[in-house]
Amino acid sequence: MKKTSLWAIALLLVMSMFLAACSGGQTTSNEGEGGEKEGTSGETGEAKEGGIVTFAVDTAPEGIFEGAFSGSAVDGNIQEFMTEGVYKVNDELKYVPNFAEWEISEDNLTYTFKFKEGIKWHNGEELTVEDWKFALEVLADPDYNGPRYNYVSGVKGAKEYKEGKADSISGIEVVDPYTIKITFAEKKVNNLESLWSTPMPKKEYEGIAIKDLAESDPVRKNPVGLGPFKVKKVQSGEYVELERFDDYWQGKPKLDGVIVKVIDPSLTAGAFEKGEIDLMGIRPADLKQIGNLDNVTIEETNGVAYSYIGLRFGTRDKATAKSVQDNPKFESKELRQALLYAIDRPALIKAFLAGKAKVANTVIPTAFWATAPESELNEYKYDPKKAKELLAEAGYKDTNGDGFVEDPDGKEFKISFGHYAGPSEFEGRAKAIIQSWNDIGVKTELATGQLIEFNLYNEMKDNDDKSLDAFFGSWFTGADPDPEALWGSHAEWNYGRYVDEENDKLIKATASDAAFDEEVRKQGFIDWQKYFNENLLALPLWENMDLYAVNKRLQGVHVNALTPLNDSYKWYVTE
Repeated sequence: MKKTSLWAIALLLVMSMFLAACSGGQTTSNEGEGGEKEGTSGETGEAKEGGIVTFAVDTAPEGIFEGAFSGSAVDGNIQEFMTEGVYKVNDELKYVPNFAEWEISEDNLTYTFKFKEGIKWHNGEELTVEDWKFALEVLADPDYNGPRYNYVSGVKGAKEYKEGKADSISGIEVVDPYTIKITFAEKKVNNLESLWSTPMPKKEYEGIAIKDLAESDPVRKNPVGLGPFKVKKVQSGEYVELERFDDYWQGKPKLDGVIVKVIDPSLTAGAFEKGEIDLMGIRPADLKQIGNLDNVTIEETNGVAYSYIGLRFGTRDKATAKSVQDNPKFESKELRQALLYAIDRPALIKAFLAGKAKVANTVIPTAFWATAPESELNEYKYDPKKAKELLAEAGYKDTNGDGFVEDPDGKEFKISFGHYAGPSEFEGRAKAIIQSWNDIGVKTELATGQLIEFNLYNEMKDNDDKSLDAFFGSWFTGADPDPEALWGSHAEWNYGRYVDEENDKLIKATASDAAFDEEVRKQGFIDWQKYFNENLLALPLWENMDLYAVNKRLQGVHVNALTPLNDSYKWYVTE
């Protein structure tokens, strides 16, 4: 998936659920904790035809199996088994053809895509470019209620179609059943990366209103994809069973099927030991116990996922898809800087992530060529004294002697901090962050008085719940470091809802005509990171390291910068 948590990424979203990354497609070793790590699980033993493997997750999917509507990383995992895009991302984080080749016009505005012929959907229908055209039209439809309009907004005529001023998207031209031309409104270096790549089964969705599509049976219960496995059974909150698709365009998969199963994190080690799990992203706290199992290999990567604290600057006007900066609580830059100086990030990483993360002062991970040098960024090293000085400079002082500062107008100042529910270390780090701010005199309490169930937490962010003044989040960038999807003023996933024209100007420069020169683009990214680092539109915490446990009976698993679910049609078991 693309940025968002887009599977994304994204999904979207949050937390240690996010599948992650390796630096430049390279792998690291994890000696002493499950053996030496390889990019592809070592092929040992004789391949067995058939068999079913279990991919475990510790959070239930939302049950949305169409990427244009889903926001959960777990739903994104399921989609990786059952559907595919026009292009894919290789180990070097480059976009390369999947089932289509393309040519680019001399003016860099028009892309002509040629699909492979004979590719079948799970329902037996043949894939044509009409399915992709349909997907792009869904995203731009006035009644579309998903979060990914930005992945078609750059196409010429998409804005007019979205506003109901046109009956079609002028930048989309079907040449024949296997050839389509996409023309963009502007020449941007990352137009391809910003274009939605996943077709939809047009005939399967016929007769369903766009406004009803997200809740429809073909999306929720009986999804149809292009991938090596098709959905057989959905048991809400427990598991999704997928079976082999014999007509998969790259060849019949070796496995009979895959089960995506929800498991309590506290039971993970025992389940691996009993052979009940074949693959799972694990938390740092579980590394020592699971890594010492004889039947498990640990894959360890780091790179394109990071965690941060969002700050509430305003709300989102859903009718206009615009952020409205109507909450002045965090308008003081000195306050924001003080809040970051107050957090001992190395201590949090050591205590709650077993040291498996790296302090970040930018929101472009160091795996990317575009990361700003540390020497050009403020490192915000833990300094509670500095934090208190900044508060005082900004007029936040304790005027009534209760140990907590009031705002510059002498009124009570209090932060409600939110964190989603999960293992015990989630509560620990939430309390540690709250204590850090209380220690410098900024009164902080846990939103709702407890950690919040994951899906409810996402709904609260989506709906600008006033109880979330500040909130813990994570982001999986995908292969392109473009920050627009999360940090643009009016981006769907800009949950802080800040509006900053200079920020938007700097982001735009990273994809401008001039940015076709890679050095120009790199400097543009550095300039934006320096601005973000100085103004702290959110508080960066750390780059996440991702850990995967693989049962040694499962072979062919290849972990790259985005996912461990690459080429699952090649997977096989040895027993």
